[in-house]
Amino acid sequence: MDKKRIYLSSPTMHGDEQRFVQEAFDTNWVAPLGPNVTAFEKEIAAYTGCGHAAALSAGTAAIHMALRLLGIKQGDVVFVSDLTFSASCNPIAYENGTPVFIDAEPDTWNMSPEALKRAYEKYPNPKAVICVHLYGTPAKLDEIMEICEAHGTPLIEDAAESLGSTYRGKHTGTFGKYGIYSFNGNKIITTSGGGMFVSADGEAAKKVTFLATQARDPARHYQHSQIGYNYRMSNVTAGIGRGQLLHLEEHKAKKKEIYRKYCEAFADIPAIRMNPMNPDGDANNWLSGMAIAAESQVTPDMVMDALEEKLNAECRPIWKPMHMQPVFAACDFFAHNEDGSSVGEDVFTRGLCLPSDIKNTDEEMEAIIRTVKELF
Repeated sequence: MDKKRIYLSSPTMHGDEQRFVQEAFDTNWVAPLGPNVTAFEKEIAAYTGCGHAAALSAGTAAIHMALRLLGIKQGDVVFVSDLTFSASCNPIAYENGTPVFIDAEPDTWNMSPEALKRAYEKYPNPKAVICVHLYGTPAKLDEIMEICEAHGTPLIEDAAESLGSTYRGKHTGTFGKYGIYSFNGNKIITTSGGGMFVSADGEAAKKVTFLATQARDPARHYQHSQIGYNYRMSNVTAGIGRGQLLHLEEHKAKKKEIYRKYCEAFADIPAIRMNPMNPDGDANNWLSGMAIAAESQVTPDMVMDALEEKLNAECRPIWKPMHMQPVFAACDFFAHNEDGSSVGEDVFTRGLCLPSDIKNTDEEMEAIIRTVKELF
């Protein structure tokens, strides 16, 4: 462990962040809200073309606010991607809704339109669909949106991992009624921690800003007519985000190069398949994942252990599907395959995320690739 740590995906600072943060200190705008928050919202809106944005403390908070706007209440069914991190579905429980998990499909590892159709057969009137763009790869949005529109169901895009990704030339997060981004420390750009609610509906963004600022009524005294939340992003962290946003395309290009190197290096190993790309999209390649053929003697744990022990390199398993989580054991799940077998469960069993840090040197990438190849 005396070797330099090779990270999965750590923050990359450039110096521009400090300029905006220093402005916050110089003007004493260190409390929540301020010029950096307002500017960051406008800059994200301009970059993505989303229309309107509200800067929040986390992507999870943004999903929660989207569900609040849709009026989710006890017993309301919400369809949500199964192969994801728990933050995608925990807010459903905050509002006492009922999550119903939709399997992944093999072409992108994202929400399966076939499984979504099956879910509608049993639950014809869900209050929302939450679709995740896993590891930065756009989902099959045309098919998913067509299904949602046919049933009159609002779509929430969880684009926490896919800022900068596009589908048919349009940014992920801007297709649904509401979208969300995350700026957690390991994302393609970071504010150290934070998120963004986005929508073409300006009134929706204003409502989220109101709810996220403790829902304080416009009175001289402190008056509240509904329950609010302390969810707003601070002016200091928004300054970090503004500096990071200047380098988003640079980060994306480096992430894509990492994915390309892995694809080329493992092309001659039939047992390895890199996480699939949507041909109708342009992914930000936030994390490079791989799946190992079931018949291979090599397991994901063997790969992760070898990289950890030989190189002090950080890897992660693929997200454990939500229908397999103890906390959601009682929730319904709809599989992609007609025989009831789960694509997401199979990917989880056979997959892992390789080191995808844009600061990895050529020598480190060569060492990672060599270590993996030696196992096969």
